[in-house]
Amino acid sequence: MPFACTLIDVRTGLKEIIFALAMPLLTLQMTSLVAQEAPTLSANPPAQATPPPSNGGFFPLSQVRRGMKATAWTVFSGTQPEPMDVEILGVLKGARGPGHDMILAQLHGAKPEYTGVVAGMSGSPVYIGNQLLGSLSYRIGQFSKDPIAGITPIEQMLEVRDLPFLASPAPDVSSTVSRSNTLESPAPTASSATSSNLQPMETPLVMSGFSPEAVRLWQQQMAGTGLEMVAAGGGSSASSSNFDPASAATVLPGSAVSLQLVRGDLEMAATCTVTYVDPKQLLACGHPVLQAGPVSLPMTKSEVLATLASPLNAFKIVNTGATIGAFTEDRDSAIRGIFGEQAKMIPVHIAVQSPSGTRKLNIEVLDLPSLTPQVLMIAVFQTLQTSNSNTAESSYHLTGNIDLNGGATPEAPFDLWAGSGEQLPAPMQTALSVADRFNRLYANNTRQNAVRQVDLSVEVIPHRVQVELESARLISSNIVHAGESLVVEATLRPWQQPSRNVRIPITLPGRLTTGTLRLLISDAGTLDRTLNQPRPPGHTSNVDTEMTLARRQHPADRIYISILAPDTQAGIAGQTLTALPLSMANALETQRATQDVSLNGESAETLADAPATGVLSGFQILNLHIEPGGSF
Repeated sequence: MPFACTLIDVRTGLKEIIFALAMPLLTLQMTSLVAQEAPTLSANPPAQATPPPSNGGFFPLSQVRRGMKATAWTVFSGTQPEPMDVEILGVLKGARGPGHDMILAQLHGAKPEYTGVVAGMSGSPVYIGNQLLGSLSYRIGQFSKDPIAGITPIEQMLEVRDLPFLASPAPDVSSTVSRSNTLESPAPTASSATSSNLQPMETPLVMSGFSPEAVRLWQQQMAGTGLEMVAAGGGSSASSSNFDPASAATVLPGSAVSLQLVRGDLEMAATCTVTYVDPKQLLACGHPVLQAGPVSLPMTKSEVLATLASPLNAFKIVNTGATIGAFTEDRDSAIRGIFGEQAKMIPVHIAVQSPSGTRKLNIEVLDLPSLTPQVLMIAVFQTLQTSNSNTAESSYHLTGNIDLNGGATPEAPFDLWAGSGEQLPAPMQTALSVADRFNRLYANNTRQNAVRQVDLSVEVIPHRVQVELESARLISSNIVHAGESLVVEATLRPWQQPSRNVRIPITLPGRLTTGTLRLLISDAGTLDRTLNQPRPPGHTSNVDTEMTLARRQHPADRIYISILAPDTQAGIAGQTLTALPLSMANALETQRATQDVSLNGESAETLADAPATGVLSGFQILNLHIEPGGSF
């Protein structure tokens, strides 16, 4: 027992000796670690609670010198702007164009050095002291290790502030004359330039409610425009699109704001940072977003959920917030927003009817000829793509109207079919057809009335609807008389179903003269092309002609019987005139190059039609011999 106690005492003594010897070494190591960490902590103080300065005036570009210290403000998380240190590297003369200089700077601090230059940071205000120098707007290269950015001088941004304000800018249709009848992507903006390593910071686009397939289609359409970058984020939780004065009062230099291209059940919004604020307006971005000049787009406050660091694609993850006004200018050096202003949007209503019920989608889209058709296309595609009734075999029948000027003028109808088994999937084919038809009116250089509303109804058919015209024949001799009644029998073959015969009675016009007459049995497309001859290359029909053609389009799910008489036919402003006298045809010949006039050597006249129980394709021509002795 005494031996055991002695052993314990010895062990306890050894522990105390070892601890006493180790303490100086541990103390030395801890002191060294604190000494190493101290500079880092002191160089990166916690974010300041005070807001960025807003009334210290403006710092002149002429006084900018290399080595100056500045402070930039942006939101990394939440809604409160945070400061970051900025070192001025110099001024790049003419970097943004003749007479448009740019200030080159490097960002310092734990957050900017970790995230680098972030998409959505454009517009972040930079101050020397309390004076506003400009906004962080440009980045250098794609995989830069150093957070070096270009600053748009505030002097150039203030030019946008001082532009006269038009409450309701007229739609710019003249800029799209060359592509008024075709759907194309808008012209590349400055952000798509690849000839220089100096490029505008991307404006991340949040697409809320869109499927990955719809996002990919949008990126394909927008490739090269600066709007193809889609970032993570969500739509507005606000229940109303009306002006929210309380939210507007909280906007500071450095706050995140968004301009909405689409709002409602779907949302599409681009986010950047506020540079300058006064009681009536703000300036943001420091570079163009759409480069559209006068615009009318909803302006919302935004919340930054997180800032994603990536050497390839760093961006802010945002939720759009309450409406605080409208953006009215999208210029080279800034975008301008007016507090309390109401944006002019186009309401779009889409109803999808399927065996499982009716699903409705209500949105508002921007009113801008270079983008609205693409936005409408992606909305229709999204609506069809995410329907539970959508399958690989589904077909779609889309009807609806484009309301010009609130019903003061006749509406332009839609009647489009898209079936599976075509070159493109049926949802995409439907969306592209809608956008093309809409674009023919919306981007027409003769349109003067505003587009007030678009209403679309889509019937989902859970099978293929293609029907082929196999053959056609007369149920009698082909020797006939004028005014005589005949029966035409057509053989139709639906997709993967037995062929069936359809008998269609017709009565020949009593005015027909003796000789050979051609009888056209056809689908709607063939008949429309026969009645409306193609215009000369490069000729653009005016908006009235396009509306008339849309109203006179024949439904695609019927079979048509027409005669092709050997008389002159003219198409004038979408109307078809048959059996023209030779003198009138000669007078119209001189107007073909300059007016909506077409001439054809045969006159087509529809005698009868019948249901085809599907979308018919094909045509056949029968020759009739008119004998004398008929009724006149």
